[in-house]
Amino acid sequence: MNAHLMQINIEHGWDIIHSQTIAQIYDDAFGAKFARAIPDKAKRLVILADCFMPEYSFIAFDNDQPVGVAGFSDQNGALTSGIDFIGLFKHLGILGGIRACVIFSLYERQPKSRELVMDGIAITESHRGRGIGTQLLDSIISYAQSHHYSSIRLDVINSNPRAKKLYEAKGFVVVETDYFPYLNWLLGFSGSTTMQFTL
Repeated sequence: MNAHLMQINIEHGWDIIHSQTIAQIYDDAFGAKFARAIPDKAKRLVILADCFMPEYSFIAFDNDQPVGVAGFSDQNGALTSGIDFIGLFKHLGILGGIRACVIFSLYERQPKSRELVMDGIAITESHRGRGIGTQLLDSIISYAQSHHYSSIRLDVINSNPRAKKLYEAKGFVVVETDYFPYLNWLLGFSGSTTMQFTL
């Protein structure tokens, strides 16, 4: 395992030639959530590849192939900030775009001043369980420290206890837990925990 991890390189952002692969990795991890807003998988992948903002991410590469992505946002932008009215209307039309915008608005988390908000870590299935998620998280923490953010915030859905354990092991602490079972049919989950890492 350690020998394999030596081949993993973590980079800030990516070249456009990798956009389709990164969209696929992200959709494999979070597609069920995004499908509420964009049910057509083919369209969803095109939107992700076209609208992602690479500078708000760290990518894990194995022999120059993307195998993991960690997105983040701050007050200036986000990995997903290109998935806006213009991007959605362009790909889905007016009615589909409006519907998607309404659903995505339920997921929105506005970063505060000097706060970095994580947008999730996704690892391709063949590379899970090898510590790559931890490497990506470490890269985000290092980036936040070197750019003088005061804290990192993230939300973990209640059906993902493994991720919560990873964040706790890194020093994130629970600051709030929300339950919304009445939205489970729409969001695909019924609660989330907000965690924070103070720098």
